This record gives sequence, structure tokens and C-alpha cells, in this order.
Amino acid sequence: MNRTMITGERIMYVDAATPLNCVFVARIQGAPDADGIRHALAGIQRKHPLLRARIENGRVPRFVSDPEIGEIPVRIVDRQTDYDWQAESEREWVTLFDNPGLPLARLVWVRSAGRSELLLVLPHCVCDGTTFVALMRELLTLLDNPTADIGFSKGFDSVSDLLPTGFRASFGKTLKTRFFGLLAKGFFLLKPGAEHTPAGRAYALRWSLDEPETTALLRYAKETGVSVHVAICAAILKAFQNVRGAEAHGKAICPADIRRYLPAITDDTMFAFAPIVELKLPEEGEFQEAAVSLKKQLAEKLAGLDAAGLLWSSEFFHGSVRKMVSFLRATPGTHDVTFSNMGKVAIPEVFSSFEVERLFTPTVAFPWMNPNTLVVSSYKGKMDFVFLSRDTFLPIEEAERIRDRALQFLPALTHA
Repeated sequence: MNRTMITGERIMYVDAATPLNCVFVARIQGAPDADGIRHALAGIQRKHPLLRARIENGRVPRFVSDPEIGEIPVRIVDRQTDYDWQAESEREWVTLFDNPGLPLARLVWVRSAGRSELLLVLPHCVCDGTTFVALMRELLTLLDNPTADIGFSKGFDSVSDLLPTGFRASFGKTLKTRFFGLLAKGFFLLKPGAEHTPAGRAYALRWSLDEPETTALLRYAKETGVSVHVAICAAILKAFQNVRGAEAHGKAICPADIRRYLPAITDDTMFAFAPIVELKLPEEGEFQEAAVSLKKQLAEKLAGLDAAGLLWSSEFFHGSVRKMVSFLRATPGTHDVTFSNMGKVAIPEVFSSFEVERLFTPTVAFPWMNPNTLVVSSYKGKMDFVFLSRDTFLPIEEAERIRDRALQFLPALTHA
């Protein structure tokens, strides 16, 4: 592998001095050993070319294969409480991948005799939520069965490898897209920017629904014809309005799963670009009316999403990436929250040598002026939420009020 980062990867990379790391935590009951963990990590490193590559910085950063790259490092922490992993996650958010001799992944093992947390850490420029699930599943599979076949991923060398076979861009479209790329560069040159992450402490506010509550929410979504995604989105936006008043925007940014549109990007392809869909609350109406409106917006925007065209055209905006990043660091935007629903996590609950007691929804501390992010996943029949922000942008006490109000807005929970 020797390729430039695509535009989406560059935005998630930020720059060589800024950590933007994702952390996925699995709590397991059992007694893995160090050799078994290292063997499992070696297995996923053999499979994925990006885990055998380093980043070369230049005008456009590159991923470059390195046959001398080290193994995925393991940091062991003695487990004292059920919450030690939270402090370790926060530590990993801000720890750079700056050793050129080590791969773009590491593992923290919070260890005790019968229970452990495994923290898988990667920079956001090489992974999204689907990538994380695949890597964790492969890690646990090899930890349980060292001879298991997890396949091989060839990665990709350019955006053209990911586009449908019949994709063609006319000369006129190419010329038009180049023009828009130049316009974007001029646009961002005129916008305010910042070269550093805003001050303040990043935090993660977690909560979950038990099995009866999760079942009630699923039943509500089915009976009313709105999806769980839309119901949660409506609840969190209504909660922002209720708590923040005139400071709320009534808008959410929702990453779309590009794999639904581009089959070349498989579930185990390490990838970090997601088209964005913006949803806006109607100006009037109760919760149900809001959910119906958001459902219609989402369906229309997903139906009209040209994922191949977006991925192709994004490569004409490399000249704007640095200013885009600077802009994101300097402006609060016009949305309340970025909302990502990972759905049901496809990882077995029981292996032959251990059991996965719990998976904690992945976290990331964005260095933007507006870092508000809500991520939800489901595992073992329970829905797990994490809200991420920075105390100087949204105090955690205010985030707690938004959480509580969002839960009150969901009819399935208030009437369960």
C-alpha cells in the first residue's frame, strides 16, 4: 500500500499533532493470556493492510506499507474497579499515534483474574463504526480459536477501486466538480479558522436501556411506523430545544452507511468516509409529528444519496481540507448533535473459552468547536448510549438534563 489519504480520511486525520482516536471496549468473563492476545492481534494485523502501514506527512498525507512495522502494542493495566476502563479510554483519546515504527492500532488490557476489559484503539482516519465491529469480532474470534480463518482484506489503492464498475464521470461533470472544488477553497479561505483544538475537557456521558425498555422502544417503532433511529433522533432534538431554548438549532447530522451503496466497501474493509444527512425538526408539533417528519426527511435524502458520486467528487476538494479542519475547530455550526446509530452489533455473545459480558458503544473526542456526538448500539437485547462533548462547549450538567429529557420524550419508555 502506498496511497494518499482520501478527503474523508484527511478530515478525520486532522494533522500530525492532533489526536483523533476511537476506542471500543469489550468486557469479557474469562482468563485470556498475553500470548493469546498478541497472537490474535497479529492475526488481524496480517489481514488488514492499513495495520501494516504508517503515515507519511506531506502536502497530502499518505498511507505507506512498512514491512518492518512493529506488532500492535498491548498496554496492561491491573483492574481495580468496574470503571477503570473509562479513565483509560479518556487517556487513549488524547494519545497520539506518533511512533513511526508502530502500527495504527493498539490495545489496552484492563486485567483481573476472571474479568477483563479489552480497549481497542485506532485513529479515526482508518476506521468507522462498522470497521470497529469487524476488528473486535476478529480479535475475539482469534483469541478464542487461534487457528480460525478470518479471511484477508486487500484494502484499496484509490477511490476508483471502490466505485461501481459502470461509474463514469463525463468531461462536463469533471469540469464542473473541479470548479466547485476551487470555489470551496475560496469559500473556506474567507471563513474564520483555528489551528488548535478548543480548550476544555472532553467527556463521555453513558446510559443504557434494559431489555424490557429496549423491547418497548422496538415495539413502539414497529407499531407507529417510525424507525428506532428516527425516534431517538426526534427525542434528542426535542430535548435540546427543551433544555437549551433559543440556543438549540433543531438539527442533527447523521452519517449514512456508505456500504449500503458501494458493495466494494465490505463490512471488514477499513474505511473512514461517511456521507452526511441533515435532519431538521419541524417548527411545530408534538413528538410523534416530529418523528414522522424526520422519517420522511431521512427516507427522501437516503433515496437521493449518490454515494459513488459523493466519494468521487470529494477527491476534488483536497485543496480545501486544511481550511475545512480549521473551520470546524473555530465555528459551532448550525446543528445540535451528530447522531450515529450502529444498530445491533454482530459479535457473538459466548465463545468457547470466554463470554462477552458487555460491549460499550465506541467513543471519540472530536477536536471541533462543536463536538456534540450521540452514538448508540445494541447488544444482548440492550441499547447502549454514549453522548460525547466538551465541558467548555456543553457542560456535562446540561448534557445530563438533555439526556433525561430525551428519555422522557420517548413514549415507549414513559408508558412502558
